[in-house]
Amino acid sequence: MHRAASSVHKETHLTTIQIISAIIFGLALIHTFAAKSFETLASRHPRHAGLLHLLGEVEVVFGFWAFILIIVMAFVSGGDAAIEYAESRQYTEPLFVFVVMVVAASRPVLDAVQRLLKGVARIMPLRTELALVWLGLALVPLTGSMITEPAAMTLAALMLAPQIFRPGIPEWLKYGALGVLFVNVSIGGTLTSYAAPPVLMVATTWNWDSAYMASHFGWKAAIAVVVNATGVSILLRKYLHSNTSDIKPKAGEAEAPKVPLAVSLVHMIVLAGVVMLAHHPVLFFGLFLFFLGFVQAYERYQSPLILKEGLLVGFFLGGLVVLGGMQQWWLQPIVSSLKPLALFFGALGLTAITDNAALTYLGSLIVGMTEEAKYMLVAGAVAGGGLTVIANAPNPAGVSLLRRGFKDESIGAVGLLAGALLPTAVAALAFLAL
Repeated sequence: MHRAASSVHKETHLTTIQIISAIIFGLALIHTFAAKSFETLASRHPRHAGLLHLLGEVEVVFGFWAFILIIVMAFVSGGDAAIEYAESRQYTEPLFVFVVMVVAASRPVLDAVQRLLKGVARIMPLRTELALVWLGLALVPLTGSMITEPAAMTLAALMLAPQIFRPGIPEWLKYGALGVLFVNVSIGGTLTSYAAPPVLMVATTWNWDSAYMASHFGWKAAIAVVVNATGVSILLRKYLHSNTSDIKPKAGEAEAPKVPLAVSLVHMIVLAGVVMLAHHPVLFFGLFLFFLGFVQAYERYQSPLILKEGLLVGFFLGGLVVLGGMQQWWLQPIVSSLKPLALFFGALGLTAITDNAALTYLGSLIVGMTEEAKYMLVAGAVAGGGLTVIANAPNPAGVSLLRRGFKDESIGAVGLLAGALLPTAVAALAFLAL
């Protein structure tokens, strides 16, 4: 009798926590969309500007509400249960994104990529600055299939920041370019089975290898990427000038000594090693510690590492892991009840309010899904990956690196959503019609 009562009590607690977690998740989403408003309030209320600026940081939102959830969970279910839940979550992806951001944004890696792209740009039948923008919005996102999407996002954002996300470019066009970048990175990683988080979540379970991804998703994604990049590049062309094609990640680097080939090779090897060890946090973090030592040893060839930006993005994704882990109870019934075409649009819409990798992971738990349904779920999830900052794991990295180019140094959720609608439609059309 006592055991039965205890079981009922536990179930009641579980239901209570589920409801509370959904409410907190909803508040976090509202906070995400309202983050830009906190920046406005900060300028109006200087006395509390520090707190308001903190709450206006998009990267802080989900980490902040994750702490709230754990605190509430401790009161409702006890401290041990709260700690057990927090420690049961898988934080490999936040750690990986942090590490790959810092390594990919290092000066030797950026210099090597920029030299390569400038060489390609010079042989293209376009003005160099326009060709570089197109390559940053098309080729770099597609390389995400090899170097992973977070690395591609970091490289593209740092390359495009001085060209597009700067004074003199209309705000609406910046949001349009940001939407294209986010969507293209989301779909650009589908040429392989390991680079895009939503694909990675299902690849092993559904036996999808890179050949399958390239033949079913990759070529369609590549067409959509080219269309999106071309469209926004045409709109941007009159705002691009030759003096913006010299891309420097940090001010003052023009005087820095040329990076030796050996140093660039070490950085590239570390980046490749981190990518190959993406599922082994102890190993890739150990490699990262070696990287930090190497950077210190050859400091004269380096620019300041983006440790703060990387940590903020990791904090955001870690918070999403904690909050998202409690949403399965309402997400999975929705996903499992939809027919294939409805599943595509359902996944596309749900991706806007939850991480697309979490969505496909829930789909991988459903037994008996048809091949068509599997395709529609993943296609919808990656197509919608640019709609919001939480839709795709690399998006917070892009926000962190590019937000200073926007008004109030903040990226509005509504502006991002509006900017991503058209490229999302192009991606959806490619996956459905081709």
